[in-house]
Amino acid sequence: MDQAVCCYRHPDRETGIRCTRCDKPICPECMVSASVGFQCPDCVRQGSGHMPRQRTVAGGVVAHDPFLITKILIALNIVVFVIELAVGDRVVRDLGLYAACTPKQFPPQQCIGVADGEWYRVITSAFLHDRSNFAHIGFNMLSLWWIGGPLERLLGRSRYIAIYLVSALAGSAAVLLITPDSLTLGASGAIFGLFGATAVFMRRLRYDMRPILILLVLNVVFSFTWPNVSWQAHMGGLVAGTAVAIAMAYAPRERRDAVQWGTAAGVLVLTVVLSVIAVAQVTS
Repeated sequence: MDQAVCCYRHPDRETGIRCTRCDKPICPECMVSASVGFQCPDCVRQGSGHMPRQRTVAGGVVAHDPFLITKILIALNIVVFVIELAVGDRVVRDLGLYAACTPKQFPPQQCIGVADGEWYRVITSAFLHDRSNFAHIGFNMLSLWWIGGPLERLLGRSRYIAIYLVSALAGSAAVLLITPDSLTLGASGAIFGLFGATAVFMRRLRYDMRPILILLVLNVVFSFTWPNVSWQAHMGGLVAGTAVAIAMAYAPRERRDAVQWGTAAGVLVLTVVLSVIAVAQVTS
């Protein structure tokens, strides 16, 4: 059996492409288009005097701080949580997610939901956490750092933000469809989307998938067995994040941007349509 050939810059990635100048094996991330075939970054640098812009495995730009967006998301969640502690239930009442105004937490005259036109709740709720349960925000932020940071480095900033936000919105859509009168909050829908995306890229890069699969199974079981956990948001985010990640991981290089962003836009549109249907069922 022939020994697998791996990229000279990424020894964990098998490839069948070689530089047309020096014959070194190169992966899709390292390929630089030439007049004939592809060249490696070293040959391009020698020929032009500068290094081409490096790209992530998904085609995004390699950033100086590959964890910046994850840090910002964690900071936003913590800031909102501190505001909740200072202000009280008012923040949850004004920004939490529910379609119909029937939750027991607030008097009816103070309760307005998505069905009343407050559509911003589908995303603001993803930055809220139960102020009486520090484990809620603690577990979510640890998960965001452990899973989100490495995924941001793999994807690049714009693609990472896209998966995070689409997953959060899909989680909200699932809640509106299945439990429209329940007050829901938390970043878990978005984080489950990152779990799904991480599994996709570990498969794409041929990493050992057992750790992420075990972690994902445990979280799914937790979603369905632990009280006061929105499995609807978790599953909605997981499905959306996985779908977008598949397009980002396996899009053909020559049409990569069109496939990646087209899929993200398609999932986003589907999420919006499902949310509109859910609200229409409540108001009809």
